[in-house]
Amino acid sequence: MKLKILIITIASVLTSCNYLDVVPDNVATLDNAFSMRSAAERYLFTCYSWLPNDGQYYGDNAALTAGDEMWFLTDLPDEQYAWRIATGNQNVVNPLVNFWSGENGGVNMYRGIRECNIFLENIHAVSDMPEYEKELWSAEVKFLKAYYHFLLFRMYGPIPLMRENISISASVADVKSVTRNTVDECIDYIVELLDEAAEVLPNVVQFDIQEGGRVTKPIALTLKSYVLVTAASPLYNGNTDFASYTDPNGRIFFNQSFQAEKWQRAVDACKEAIDLCHEVGHELYKFQPGSGDNLSAGTITELSVRNPLTQRWNREQIWTNTNATGGIIQSAAQPKLLVGSSMPRSRLSPTLKMAELFYTKNGVPINEDISYDYSNRYTLRRSDESDRLYVKPGEDIPVLHFDRETRFYAFLGFDQGRWYGTGWNTDSDNIYVDAKAGGIASSTGINQRSATGYWPKKLVNYLNVATPNAYNIQNYPWPTFRLADLYLLYAEALNEVSGPSADVYEWLNYIRQRAGLPTVQSAWTNYSSQPNKYTTQQGLREIIHQERMIELLFEGHRYWDLKRWKKAPQVLNQPITGWDIYQEDAATYYRVRVVFNQEFRMRDYFWPIKESEMLINRNLIQSPGW
Repeated sequence: MKLKILIITIASVLTSCNYLDVVPDNVATLDNAFSMRSAAERYLFTCYSWLPNDGQYYGDNAALTAGDEMWFLTDLPDEQYAWRIATGNQNVVNPLVNFWSGENGGVNMYRGIRECNIFLENIHAVSDMPEYEKELWSAEVKFLKAYYHFLLFRMYGPIPLMRENISISASVADVKSVTRNTVDECIDYIVELLDEAAEVLPNVVQFDIQEGGRVTKPIALTLKSYVLVTAASPLYNGNTDFASYTDPNGRIFFNQSFQAEKWQRAVDACKEAIDLCHEVGHELYKFQPGSGDNLSAGTITELSVRNPLTQRWNREQIWTNTNATGGIIQSAAQPKLLVGSSMPRSRLSPTLKMAELFYTKNGVPINEDISYDYSNRYTLRRSDESDRLYVKPGEDIPVLHFDRETRFYAFLGFDQGRWYGTGWNTDSDNIYVDAKAGGIASSTGINQRSATGYWPKKLVNYLNVATPNAYNIQNYPWPTFRLADLYLLYAEALNEVSGPSADVYEWLNYIRQRAGLPTVQSAWTNYSSQPNKYTTQQGLREIIHQERMIELLFEGHRYWDLKRWKKAPQVLNQPITGWDIYQEDAATYYRVRVVFNQEFRMRDYFWPIKESEMLINRNLIQSPGW
């Protein structure tokens, strides 16, 4: 009988000091886990298994539902942990979406890191695999270890780094000496792991079908770019708000002085990542219609901006998380379109704030466009036949829904708006959402309705098919990084280093051109009430931020971006609003209704550590404000 090996690690030190059997599924001992290649490969996949399933379990995705992008009409038990954060229910007794110890919708990231450490400590003992393959798998695991550290860092700020597992022979004093590392130490270690991984990782996987989702060098360099842009951002770079946040020895966790070189470091990382992505064939997605499709230019543009997220394995996607399948999230994003059709959830509700975020058709914000009737945006206007590819003709619809950029219609579903796809895949056969009280989209249970009158169409694969008896979903792996994201990171970093330039405009305009918009220079010069906005660093910063929030809407970036930019107190203290969904006629339905008065406090920048864990090791230091 083999001896079962018990390993204590920092994860158990930080939570409950329990001893845990740490072995992959169906492997009895660590000796077995690394006795041969096949078992070691299962352990490798165990390391991957801790990737959060953001696309499937949308209720646990803090990036999607803990901020102001999405809302719900009701709170379903054990489903909407992240949304409870948005409604002000985060707490220290039993924290929501707890990635520290894996509770209330959270994934235990420290256990995932522990598994990675075990792999790295033992992989070289495998006898029946070549050294180059051991190095390759080790590089994948180093990436995962870096990513898991970063997910914790983004939530908790400075965290204890788990460079290696604590020995089983460690003293109680050693265990209780574990404390948080500084922000700079965390970032440097994460980047160190990514650099080590990138040296070994391949540019592309050898077999797409069998190895799709496995880590490559472009993925590692893209994550490095995101990490360094985060580190250079105001929350972490020269932030004096947390000057009193120190370890037990008085060491300040946050660097108090702004360091411009952090932005230059981010620029260099983004450029390296973009160059390699281009080299291996990544490019911005553009929809290519079939020879008999006969689609309008507007519909082609709509699918070009909508499909980069939902079309599987397109060339814009740098890393798709195969552990996170976009299945259930699609039914939650889809309004009911047919009488009698089965729509199991239909709950995800973009806020009115998101509808107002998009540009006009001229490519500038609606409150800046000199030709847009912003002050009367909630008043009604009668649609006609020329509007049929956007809204239903002959209906009273708010000005807000007219003359908007293509991404507005591609990303959002709303009352009397065209819903392209789901079985209506031509310009001549259109279906429109009927969301007013008594309409098809509202003829569902209270747990299957939009809270605001909007749906996140962007999350729905247009090839899904709805019939009166079924809803057939085309699943897709959740894209963690895509090229548009990387372009916008690069533009942001370039502007922070040297201000407006042709180089910055170039990367922004790639995104805008795909969306059917004029260049930044042309749009602001000709249509904005602030025609020189793009020529100043602060003005261009605002443009870049809004472009990023539009392009990456509903993909899990806005919540973290608002925090790293230190805009969260300004933006997340505004009321959550929507239409008056209980009304039957246009005049009353299109009244702005306050759904919730949201509040964001300084303590909400970072997750609290569970109170009971703090009693075990007070050297950890609780997050500020908790």
